[in-house]
Amino acid sequence: MKLDAHSLPDDPEQLKRMLLELQHVVAKKDEELAKKDAQIHELLQAYNAKLAKEYAKKSEKMPGAGEVFNEAEETLDEYDKSQLATSPSVKKEKAKPKRRPLPAQLPRVDVIVDLNEGEKVCDCCQSTLHKMGESSSEALEFVPAHIKVIKTIRPKYTCRHCEQEGIDCVVKSAPMPASPIPKSIATASLLSQIITCKYQFGLPLYRQETMLGDIGIELSRQTMSSWMLRCAQLLSPLYQRLKEVLLSQAVIHGDETPLNVINADKATSYMWLYCCGDDKPGKSTNIVLFDYHNSRAGQCAVDFLDGYQGYMHVDGYKAYEQTQATLVACLAHMRRKFIEAKGNNKKTGKADVALNLIGKLYGIEQAIKDKSATEKYTVRQQKAKPIVDELYQWLLKHKDKIPPKMALGKAINYAINQFEKFRRYLDDGRLKIDNNRAERAIKPFVIGRKNWLFSNTSKGAHASAVLYSLVETAKANDLVVHDYISSCLQHLAEQPDNLETLLPWNIKKG
Repeated sequence: MKLDAHSLPDDPEQLKRMLLELQHVVAKKDEELAKKDAQIHELLQAYNAKLAKEYAKKSEKMPGAGEVFNEAEETLDEYDKSQLATSPSVKKEKAKPKRRPLPAQLPRVDVIVDLNEGEKVCDCCQSTLHKMGESSSEALEFVPAHIKVIKTIRPKYTCRHCEQEGIDCVVKSAPMPASPIPKSIATASLLSQIITCKYQFGLPLYRQETMLGDIGIELSRQTMSSWMLRCAQLLSPLYQRLKEVLLSQAVIHGDETPLNVINADKATSYMWLYCCGDDKPGKSTNIVLFDYHNSRAGQCAVDFLDGYQGYMHVDGYKAYEQTQATLVACLAHMRRKFIEAKGNNKKTGKADVALNLIGKLYGIEQAIKDKSATEKYTVRQQKAKPIVDELYQWLLKHKDKIPPKMALGKAINYAINQFEKFRRYLDDGRLKIDNNRAERAIKPFVIGRKNWLFSNTSKGAHASAVLYSLVETAKANDLVVHDYISSCLQHLAEQPDNLETLLPWNIKKG
């Protein structure tokens, strides 16, 4: 807006009014520009987050606790800078890879590569050479899987004397051996192979149909699908027994993920997951159970938990609040929000302050991961609790400073809403700092879903829940999945009421 100095009035009061009007117009323009800048910034953040989600590295790994941040933006105040780590970073030397010896239990075939008789003479004096030793090396050879037919022969017996006397006699023969699916051509071993191929290695039934066809076996996917339903029905009592053991634990983890079921009432169904123990098999009880529902309502968790009142690690989904469990929030989910807020910005900003404090907490957990629950509680009270308090105060300080629609504002609000449940991990050494146990347990299902895409019916989805549970529980207890499933199928066919011997930890003891 340009003004001609010669056209301005000489009256001071009129000039004041014009100046006030001009200031009002400028302030209004500045306000509009600030809103547009905020919108542009928000759209840029969303765009960068989308790019990062599609093309950037997916790892959420942050620099280790105590690493240096090299530069700070002008937006950081002294309080923020004081929260950044200042101790020098420690770099671990990368170990050189070493070839491990091949397993001793594998069958071996000796192949001797020797000199011809004419070559066993000295090139110098032509004397006969003597054997001074040998060198050896080993290589693996793959023998394709083969299928054999088990022909069961049952001799029949009758009384010749009664036949001669014209007396009706009973024909005797041994009873048919128990089979997981009576009158079927499938043995426990074949059924276990189909189950592990689909639910452990994500190989859909139509691909297995092709593979079997390549070795001359005509077995339709429809037949295999009906077998999976029968196997799930047979294994259901063992599933229920594992559920009883799971709900007797003091601490469990929960999560859920979408599942497409073609013939279901709702378009999107959900596979709920509940687990306990650790990722690495040890002395603790390791159980992984899936539970299918055509809903994501909190009642699904309420029905499964059946009054469970122990600790339960979960994400921020509010449906879990309907249960009677004491919820423990996940720090990894909070961290993920701040990583999204940081985006691809390489400079240190306010998101890095929160990430640095979170990194310190993870550094403490890494140092005490092999300690007892009592020792973990003591260390957390001494070292982790002050950092947790610092993080909470930082969140409260910046809650009103950062617009709630910005990614960083969303991260701060999410963290504050979850903080009361998160800090409960300080109160018991048996608790974890995050819910990564459940996220890693549900990952094989998510990967498998990318291959077989959907379930056809709700009945099939329920069967998948049972079979996935047995497969993942076997893996969690360091068992060979094929052998475990095969043993369970055969044992339940023979002794359906004897479940205790099939629990993974009892299998390992046996």
